[in-house]
Amino acid sequence: MSTTLSWLTQASKSLSQQHLQLAQKRQAVLTKPAGSLGAFELLAIRLAAMQATQRPSADNVSINIFAADHGIAAEGVSAFPQAVTAEMIKNFARGGAAICVAAKQNSANLHVWNLGTVAPVDCGAVVKNRIIAPQTANFAQSPAMSSDQLNNAMLVGVEAAESACLPEGLFIGGEMGIANTSAATAIATVLLGCNVSDLVGPGTGLNADGVKHKASVIDLALKRHNLSGSDALQVLKSLGGFEIAALVAGYIRCAQLGIPVIVDGFICTVAALVAYRINPSVLDWFIFSHQSAEPGYQLLIKAFPNQVPLLDLGMRLGEGSGAAACIPLIRLACAWHNDMATFEEAAVSEQSEY
Repeated sequence: MSTTLSWLTQASKSLSQQHLQLAQKRQAVLTKPAGSLGAFELLAIRLAAMQATQRPSADNVSINIFAADHGIAAEGVSAFPQAVTAEMIKNFARGGAAICVAAKQNSANLHVWNLGTVAPVDCGAVVKNRIIAPQTANFAQSPAMSSDQLNNAMLVGVEAAESACLPEGLFIGGEMGIANTSAATAIATVLLGCNVSDLVGPGTGLNADGVKHKASVIDLALKRHNLSGSDALQVLKSLGGFEIAALVAGYIRCAQLGIPVIVDGFICTVAALVAYRINPSVLDWFIFSHQSAEPGYQLLIKAFPNQVPLLDLGMRLGEGSGAAACIPLIRLACAWHNDMATFEEAAVSEQSEY
């Protein structure tokens, strides 16, 4: 691959072990039985170490939606026409999508990045146009991206990460692109070394016959590419989408800058897997938001050691919506950690050693 991508393997910022230990000590003396707040305690401790502070915060949230079309859509692998990608970008711009509502509800900054659609999009300054091509190539017939296209897509992710570098901020990536569950499934199949049938799902709402056809298309494409033993970057170039590549780079750059990443559902978790395979140090900076209802997610999340999603609510929308749903929980974890009284402050007797 091009040496212009050599930055991808640079180490992530180290967590603050000092603040990790301070947070653990504080949780031990708050007015509650030890461990009684479960994952909220672990979340607050992790954020304290990520942000190198005794008062972790989730006040500054940057939500970045990357959108692009996929050539594989020509194979009939989606329940919706390809025009929906551009139409949804316009919906994002108008504030009508689920992620727009979530961003407003949580006072989060929302940015929409258009990397290329078959149908034209004109949304003024609301959408950041970083057009690479109208769509990727059809990976059933050829590699999805050229080396230059991959590099350019990744630079958009870098731009998003660097523009989100706020004090004690969080980064949420989301995606939009008709047929992108096919690209994500193909990538994950190769990286996990499993069968397409283990991962393939309905995506935008395919019926049983549609899912079977989708699996067949992906399976034949993977046999044509013969990517067994290929590195994650080559797999991404051969099978991915512009928006998936942007997510991969955004996640890696956030980890290098020390920005916690809230990972959304199936497609974003596939992007996180690519990032992790390229640069294992990024895992310290990932918080997995929710158990996607896509069938392949359960196998996918096992590829990340000791990681458990915060929520399981049957969601599979994408757009970063599941990650955004976790913002109130993360803020509550911080508030409990920062503002609860200690046993000493409250003059409450602590647990004895018996």
